[in-house]
Amino acid sequence: MAEILLFHHAQGLTPGVRHFAELLERAGHRVHVPDLYDGQTFDNLDEGVANAQKIGFGTILERGQAAAEGLPEDLVYVGFSLGVVPAQMLAQTRPAAKGALLLHSTIPHEEFGGAWPKGVPVQIHSMDADPSFVDEGDLEAARALVASTADAELFLYSGDGHLFADDSLPAYDEHATALLTERVLAFLAAIR
Repeated sequence: MAEILLFHHAQGLTPGVRHFAELLERAGHRVHVPDLYDGQTFDNLDEGVANAQKIGFGTILERGQAAAEGLPEDLVYVGFSLGVVPAQMLAQTRPAAKGALLLHSTIPHEEFGGAWPKGVPVQIHSMDADPSFVDEGDLEAARALVASTADAELFLYSGDGHLFADDSLPAYDEHATALLTERVLAFLAAIR
């Protein structure tokens, strides 16, 4: 069993993010899902991104760090898109991280102190034609991370949906999410 800290995307803590957390819990994992938006959710990605910009990415990182306080250090950090920012930062900077799952986004690993931590496995999942991932530098960051460590894997799914693993949003892709879920559960089962 892994203990997981899962961060939501820019549209907030949607039912789809909660469903994903519940799926991990049904597989036997303990999942913590903080609400970085204090209960707010947004109907579309543009509104969510505007809210994140209003709050400030520094504040989102601080809220992510605060969510980790009081939890064991040996966590697996999971982020959906915007949630990758605190998830990746904590995986790279908090001692004893067990792993990271970066869904729909990747930050250049140099942003959080340089090299990816040795022995911390990471999976990155996105669609191969997602403009937010492909055109905004995330794909290059993902490929650089994979090239920098044997502990990283990049999975690209056919399609252009950004938040395809959130079953409460229009971008949801059942087939891609089923494959992502299979890979995520295998990743978590291998965590020691």
